[in-house]
Amino acid sequence: MNIIALALKSLLLSLMFSFTAFAAGPVNINTADATTLAAGLNGIGPSKAQAIVAYRDANGPFQSADQLASVKGIGLATVEKNRDRIEVGAATSNKSK
Repeated sequence: MNIIALALKSLLLSLMFSFTAFAAGPVNINTADATTLAAGLNGIGPSKAQAIVAYRDANGPFQSADQLASVKGIGLATVEKNRDRIEVGAATSNKSK
């Protein structure tokens, strides 16, 4: 392998690991958009993330992380492996007074 290919491979691996570290913070399931949910939670891709947002829009804010298991396609195993990444904060309102 030539030096340029090796350097490029090293750079790509570095970027991949730095993105993983950046996305590892807690995700507020009451305020995060689908893209943030998919990036921050293990086992949650774009379609499941959109299902979380749709469930939240239809049923109101989540009261606990366990309530995520009520979303179609998400089970308690997924909730458990993400428990340290899930934050359940107050939902924000964009409504004007």
